[in-house]
Parts: sequence; C-alpha cells; structure tokens
Amino acid sequence: MVASEKLTSIILWGPPGTGKTTTARLLATATKLIFEPLSAVFSGVADLRKVFEAARQRREMGEGTLLFIDEIHRFNRAQQDSFLPYVEDGTVILVGATTENPSFELNPPLLSRCQVLVLNRLGDTALEELMQRAEVETGSKLPLDNDARAAVRAMADGDGRYLLNLAEILFDCPAEPLLDTQALTEIVQHRMPLYDKGQESHYNLISALHKSLRGSDADAALYWFARMIVGGEDPHYIARRLLRFASEDIGLADPDALQHTLSAWQAYERLGSPEGELALVQCVIYLATAPKSNKAYQAEKLATQAARETGSLMPPKHILNAPTQMMRDLGYGKDYNYDHNTQEGFSGQNYFPDDMDRRRFYEPGERGFEKEITKRLAYWDKLRTQKE
Repeated sequence: MVASEKLTSIILWGPPGTGKTTTARLLATATKLIFEPLSAVFSGVADLRKVFEAARQRREMGEGTLLFIDEIHRFNRAQQDSFLPYVEDGTVILVGATTENPSFELNPPLLSRCQVLVLNRLGDTALEELMQRAEVETGSKLPLDNDARAAVRAMADGDGRYLLNLAEILFDCPAEPLLDTQALTEIVQHRMPLYDKGQESHYNLISALHKSLRGSDADAALYWFARMIVGGEDPHYIARRLLRFASEDIGLADPDALQHTLSAWQAYERLGSPEGELALVQCVIYLATAPKSNKAYQAEKLATQAARETGSLMPPKHILNAPTQMMRDLGYGKDYNYDHNTQEGFSGQNYFPDDMDRRRFYEPGERGFEKEITKRLAYWDKLRTQKE
C-alpha cells in the first residue's frame, strides 16, 4: 500500500508505547496525505465534522487526508457510525489506534471496512535500539552500567514511550559516575510513606503477637493478645491480622488454619465482647501450635516480581478464547488440548507466555500437609516431562 501510495483504512491494535501514533504519521508522510490527528478522549462530533469538511475541500483540490484517531475505542457507537460515509467515499483514510480488542470495542460495520494490524510489545533488542537512537540523537551516552541499562529495559516492559521518557530523566544526570541498579532505583522510584509514629505502641504490640505466633510460642502469643485487648485494641483488627498470619506463616502446611481463623472471627462477630474473645484465644493457640510454612508467601512474592517484569506478555494463543472470527484468524484457541479428555486428566501444555521460560514459584516445604503437595507436584512434573 505504501509503495503504491494507496492506503486503505487501518486499525492499529497494540499495547502502549509500541509506535501506533508514529506509524500513522509515517504512513501519512510516505503516501503524501495530510495528517489530521484527533483523540477520542478529547474530541466529539463537532470536531469530527470540522475535519470531514476540511478533508472534503482538500479532496476537491486533489489532496488526500489521513485521519488518525487515538484511543478510537473511546468513541461511542453513534460516533463510530458517523465515520462510515467518509471512509466509504474516500474523503478520509482512517487510521485508528486502540489498546483494546477491536472485536469487542468497534462497530462491526466500521471494523469490516478496516484492516486490523497487530502491534506487539517491544522486545529487549528493540528497546536497546531505542536507547541507542536516543544516545545518537542527544550526542551523549546514558550514565548507566550494564546492569542498570538492563534494568531500564525491564522497567519499560515493552513500552517504548516509557523508555524514552525515562531516558530523558537520565540524560540530566551527571555522566560520571555511572549509575548502578540501586542508584537507578533511587532516582526513578518514590519512597513509600512511613507509618504514623503516633501509633508506635499499636504496631509494636501487633508485631510482638505476630512474631510469637511465628515462633510457635503459644504462651507469649496469648500474653501479647491479652495486652492488646486490655489496651483497648479493636478485636476486629486483631482478627484480621490473625487471618493474614494463617496464610503468610502457616499456609498449606495446615490448610485448615485459614478456615479456623475465619470461623473464630465470625464467632466473635456473633457473640461480641467479652464472650467472643474466647474464640480468638482459641484461634491464637491453634495458630501458634500449627506447623509453619511461608512457602505460599514466598511464591506470591516471586510471581509478583515476575508479573512486574513481564506484565505485557500475552497468554499463549492456544489457551485464549476466540469468540470472534478475527480472533480465530489470529490463531486464538488453536491446538488447545482439553485436559479432561486426556487419560490422566493432564495435557501438559504450556500455560506461560510464549516469550517467557517456565518458572517454579511455589516450592513446598516438608512440614504438615505440604509433604503431600510435594508428591502431587512431582507427579505433575513427571507427566509434563513425558509429554514434552
């Protein structure tokens, strides 16, 4: 289309910072069309009418118009329908940009008149190339060591615009010494707010209770629980922290701990003080004497870190539903194996993103019920290896 200078209307679908607006500008330049940008967030029907009238006048003089609409999915159905006559008669070449699935967000009549082009998140190589281009443009090197440079690319997470904005900040830093990862973090991240120092005793006592439970010291835990109750602490606050403890420090070593804690909280809510406090006492003893494991807590931290590093990766297409023909044409749902139809009830398919290696986040311990979970995971790992 560019070679013949004859564009058809296009929808550019992709995550932020992948070059949708830049692509539209380049298309207009390459095909000698007047570039008319609009944002669906800030524009309405009146703005569209002005653009269409200007495009009509240009057409009469032999000039074409490329109408670029950013966030086109923000226009309602009626606004989208208003494009149709001008797209059909060639008054404008429409290029729309969206981060949302066009199958769901755009009117079928409009979508049928456009070609959908999918833009993917920028990979590590592309992000590095952007950084190098920025350095050539400014005539200076980013003041980063190799690890910090890799960290900048990881922070961008496929978003070229974010990477360039970050580079602008870093170009203002001194050329020497080079920033390492820790120094980079101090520059680009805000510190979390501190606790209110006026409630220091409140936090000291709940910390003492939590750590006594973790240390399986039922008597010390009972003492700190009683200190908080005598001091006028809200039992609902204590119950909430006990519920958190059941997941954070016991987890699947004793799956019943969570239910016991929730039942104790419900019992307190029905009985109130002071009768209901005995249910919380019973809960404190149960949690203190239960087997301990923070493996679920550690798994959550590792999974969260991975999600932040790779938060723009799409699920593999074979596990995506395909309710529209366009999605089926793109390969959504192709070659999915329904686990229940296999002999073992286990297909062994990959459920991680295609561009991400398989990782093990949860490593069960050898305490309590987690011994059984270790056996289960080993069984699935064995089957997965056999099916590879």
